[in-house]
Amino acid sequence: MTSNRRQFSRIRFESEARLFLPTGEYPVEVLDLSLKGALIRPAEAVFANLGSKCTLRIRLDESGVTIRMECTLIHSQKGLWGLACREIDLDSITHLRRLVALNLGDEALLEREFGLLTRT
Repeated sequence: MTSNRRQFSRIRFESEARLFLPTGEYPVEVLDLSLKGALIRPAEAVFANLGSKCTLRIRLDESGVTIRMECTLIHSQKGLWGLACREIDLDSITHLRRLVALNLGDEALLEREFGLLTRT
């Protein structure tokens, strides 16, 4: 877990996912997640401007459980993209919250972050 001046803890979570941009659908690798976004690595050369809107779909298991986030590209550096979550559905936030809880191991910290999320 890393935090460096962040309101929301990031958990290391390596998984394949799909990124949907206006130009198409692209495979990406998720490197870490938080309640407010993700750090990803596109699997191929993809171009998008900072501020581009996109959808990130992360498949959690073989049963088809997914986290779906509507995001904005907020930084791109050395082949890594930072995505800020703009919108997330109830099922996805429930799965994400559980995933973060399991990885943080600190229920009080998770509750504080979830409280911050509901106020933003």
